[in-house]
Amino acid sequence: MSLGRFLISKVFLKNLFYAFLTTFILLFLVLVWLRIYTRHGQKKEVPDFYGLTVDECQPLLKKEHFVLVVQDSVYTKEVPPGAIVEQNPKAGSMVKKGRKIFLIINAIQPEIVPVPYVVGYSLRQAKALLESNGFQVGNLKYVPDIAINNVLKETYQEQELKPGDSLEKGVPVDLVLGKGLSNQKTPLPDFTGMTMARAEQVIISAALNKGAMVYDSTVHNADDSMAAFVWKQSPLYKEDQFVPVGSSVYLWLTLDSAKLPAPDTLTLEELPVPNEK
Repeated sequence: MSLGRFLISKVFLKNLFYAFLTTFILLFLVLVWLRIYTRHGQKKEVPDFYGLTVDECQPLLKKEHFVLVVQDSVYTKEVPPGAIVEQNPKAGSMVKKGRKIFLIINAIQPEIVPVPYVVGYSLRQAKALLESNGFQVGNLKYVPDIAINNVLKETYQEQELKPGDSLEKGVPVDLVLGKGLSNQKTPLPDFTGMTMARAEQVIISAALNKGAMVYDSTVHNADDSMAAFVWKQSPLYKEDQFVPVGSSVYLWLTLDSAKLPAPDTLTLEELPVPNEK
């Protein structure tokens, strides 16, 4: 039989049909399996685990079929020991069932680390060194000394720190600085509209101390406090006003923009023109 007659024979066409049918069925089954295996279109919203322990999350895990993986730990006073402080993916993200949620939890015991010895450094250098090692700059005390704005002593809870001393990571370290041999003063910044984080930076840069931070009724949680802004300060800001270095600044914060002072929009062109006689 010639090749041409074989290609149009019933036997060849029948086998070709079965081959196409078998291939189609296999492809269909593979696609169905992949759809089931990858849970195509099945997504769940990631719950908010912040502030909960891993055990407290178990009811949510059984319901949504997520898997929690503790990736790291840090120490903070914002949540109880063992509670979750960060998660990835974030709360509210849409993910598939069975997705791993990576967690950072609050350490049971605070991390104890060496404190940088910053005596002899300038205030700016000392602040950068302390913060890069996980500490905060606490109160600034100024004393008469020829070395202006240089660190003369560093203390924690009124105890002088020595080279090699260690403390809980994150605690505030107080600094004693020189203010020169005269009554030096520094310009008083206008903190109106600043967030708390920005105001704290400006206070340190201006060689001042942070007094009380007073939040109004619009601030309910940690996120609100980070977004709140200053609407009042003491001492009151005045142009070209100077205060002694080391003075305390007290700030009032809110989320209500109506409390901010209205800008003076009256220009000379808008002033009434007196009637000429």
